[in-house]
Amino acid sequence: MDRATADEEPLHAAGRGAWIAAIGAVATVVGIVAHEVCRAFPAERLLLSLVLAGLVAAAAWPLRRGLRWSAASAFAALWLVLLAVFVGPLPMLAALLLGAAAWSIGDRLVPDETPSRAPIAVVTGLMLIAMVAGWLIALPVHVRWVWLPALALPILLRHRALHAAAVGAVVDWRDAVREAPRTAAAAVMLLGLASIACWVPAMQADDLAFHLALPAMLLSEGAYRLDPEYQKWAFAPWAGDVLHAIVSVLSGRETFGALNALWIALCAALIGGPLAAVLRGTPVERWAAVALFAAFPPLVWMASGLQTELPSTAVLLAFASLALAPTTPGLVARAWLPACLLFAGLFALKLVHGVAALPLLAVALWRYRNARWSRIALPAVALAMLGASSYVQSWLHAGNPVLPVLNDLFASPYAPSAPYADPRWHAGFGVGIDLLWRLTFDTAAYVEGWDGGLGFGLVALAALWAYRALRGPQRIAVLAATAIVIVPLIPMQYARYAWPGIVLLLTLLVFGAERLLGRRPFVAMFVGLCVLNLGYQANASWIHHSAAVKRTIRSVGDPAAILPHYVPERVLLQRVPRSPGDLVLASDPERNVIAELGPLGRTVSPHDPSLAAEAAAANADPSGTRWAALLRRERIRWVLVSRPTASPALDAALAQRGAERVDALNARELWRISD
Repeated sequence: MDRATADEEPLHAAGRGAWIAAIGAVATVVGIVAHEVCRAFPAERLLLSLVLAGLVAAAAWPLRRGLRWSAASAFAALWLVLLAVFVGPLPMLAALLLGAAAWSIGDRLVPDETPSRAPIAVVTGLMLIAMVAGWLIALPVHVRWVWLPALALPILLRHRALHAAAVGAVVDWRDAVREAPRTAAAAVMLLGLASIACWVPAMQADDLAFHLALPAMLLSEGAYRLDPEYQKWAFAPWAGDVLHAIVSVLSGRETFGALNALWIALCAALIGGPLAAVLRGTPVERWAAVALFAAFPPLVWMASGLQTELPSTAVLLAFASLALAPTTPGLVARAWLPACLLFAGLFALKLVHGVAALPLLAVALWRYRNARWSRIALPAVALAMLGASSYVQSWLHAGNPVLPVLNDLFASPYAPSAPYADPRWHAGFGVGIDLLWRLTFDTAAYVEGWDGGLGFGLVALAALWAYRALRGPQRIAVLAATAIVIVPLIPMQYARYAWPGIVLLLTLLVFGAERLLGRRPFVAMFVGLCVLNLGYQANASWIHHSAAVKRTIRSVGDPAAILPHYVPERVLLQRVPRSPGDLVLASDPERNVIAELGPLGRTVSPHDPSLAAEAAAANADPSGTRWAALLRRERIRWVLVSRPTASPALDAALAQRGAERVDALNARELWRISD
C-alpha cells in the first residue's frame, strides 16, 4: 500500500487493458440477456432523471456564462438550492451546524499528516457526538436550547481554524475541478440526481416501524424511553437515529433529508479526497470514483430514509482512509485514536457493519504493527465502551445485548427464545462468484427491489478485480474489501448489509485503473457502467420505482400530496392528539406505522411479539370479546384499521366499545374509542 499505484505494470502497454474492459462488458451483457433484466428496465424513471439533469444544466448556463463558474460548481450550487427548497432551510442549517461542530471536534483527533483529512475529521466528530449522546439518550436534556450551545461551543472555540479549513476546501475544490472539468461535472450531476432521494418524506417500512421513534420521543419529551415491552428493536444500535434526532430537535420537526445529503457529500469527499490521495488516484480517477458512487443504485434507497447503511458507508470509507494511509511516524503515533473511534462507530451504527469491517481492522493492525500498543490499548477499550451504549442498555433492561438477535442464547422475555432469522433472505450462499452474479442479475431475490437494482459493478469490474486481487500493491486492500462484501452475506443473503462494502470495493478498483488499462478502455468501462447504473437506479427502491418522486416535485415536497398514495396512515395520524392518554393501535400486522407516535404507538406486528400473539388469538374469537378485552387492557384510545383485511372479530370489538370512525383514506380507517 505504501508504494505508488504507478508501480503497477500497465496492461495497456501489452494490449491487455482493452481485454480487461471487454471481458467485463461482455459478461454484463450476457447476464442482462440471460436473466432478461431488460424486462425490468425503468425507462420512465430514467427519462425523469434525464429531464431533471437537462433542466439543471440549462439553469446553470447563466452562472457559467455570467460568473465564469465551472460546470461542476454551477451544478452543485443549483442542487443545493433545490435541496433547500424541498428539504427546508432550517433542517439544512441544523445539519450544517452539526457538521461544523463535528469538524471542530474531529479535527483535533485526526493527525495533521493524514492526506486530505477534513472529511475524515467531520465523520470522526459526528460519530463521537452520536456515541456520547447515545449514553445520554434517556436523560431529558435533548431540547433545542441545550443542543444549540453544545454544538456552537466547539465551533466558537475553533472558528479561526474552521474558517481556514473552509477557505482551503474551496481552493481544493477549484483545483480538483480544473484538473478534470468534464468528469467533475458528470460526477456532480450524478450526485445531484441521487440527492433527490433526500426530498421525499419518510415512507420506508423500518423507518415507520421503529427508526422514527427515537427522533419522535426526543422531539416530544426530550428523552428516549428505554422500554422494550412494545418494541423488540427498541435497543437496536441507535447512533444513526441519534444524529437524525439532533437535527430534528434543532429544526423543530421530523427530518432526515438534510443529514442524508451531508452523508452523501461526505462519502463523495472521502472517495475523492483521502482515499484518492492514499491510493494515488489521478484527477480523472478521483472524479470517476465519485461518479461511480453517485450512480450506485442503492444510494437512492440509503438516502430516502433513516437506515444505517448510508452513515455506515461514510464511516467505513473514513476508517479505510486511515487504515490504508502511509505509515509515517506521525500517523502511527496518532491515527489509532480516530481509527478506533470509527471502528467502534460501525458497531454503534449496526452490529453487522462492525463485524464486516474486521478484515479491514486486521489490515490496519498489520500495517501499524510497530505502534506502541501500551498507549493504544486503553483508548481503544474506552472508545469501544463509548460506542456500546445501545448494547449495554439492552443488556441491563432486556437481558440481551443484541435484542432480538441471539435470543436463543440470552433468552430475553421480550422476544422469542429462538435464533433470529428472516426466511425471505435465505436463498443460499453457494460459491462467492455465483452469489455476486445472482445479486447483480437476480436482485429481487436478495433485497426489496427489482433486478439490476444493485448495479452492475460487481460483474462489469470482475476481470479488473481478479487482476488487482492477484497482484499489485493494492491487492491486500482489495481482498479485505471483498471480505467486507462477503461476510454479511454468509448468515443471511440480504444484499443491503453488503452495500457499504460494495462501495469501498468498487472505489478501490477505480484507483490505478486508468494507467493500468489505458485511457480509452478506462473511460469506456466507467462511462458505460455509470450510464447503465443510472438507467437501473430506480430498481433499487420502491420509492423511486413508483411515482413518489414525481409527486414530490409537483407538490414541492408537500407530504400531504405524497403520503396518501403510499402511507395514508401517516395522514390519519395527524388527527390524533399527542397527549399521554391517546394510545394508538395499528391493528394490521403488515402495516406497522406507529413509530412517529413515540411512546403512544402500539402494534400487533412481530415487533411486539406478546401483543401479536394476543391479537392472533383474538382474531380467532368471532364474538370480538377477546379483542375488546385487549383494547381495554392496553388502554387503546385510537385504532388504525386496514380494509378489507380487518377481521370480523375486530369489527365486533369496535362496536362493543362504542368506537366511531373518525376518518378514512385509501382503505385505511382511524377509529376512536370514547369510553
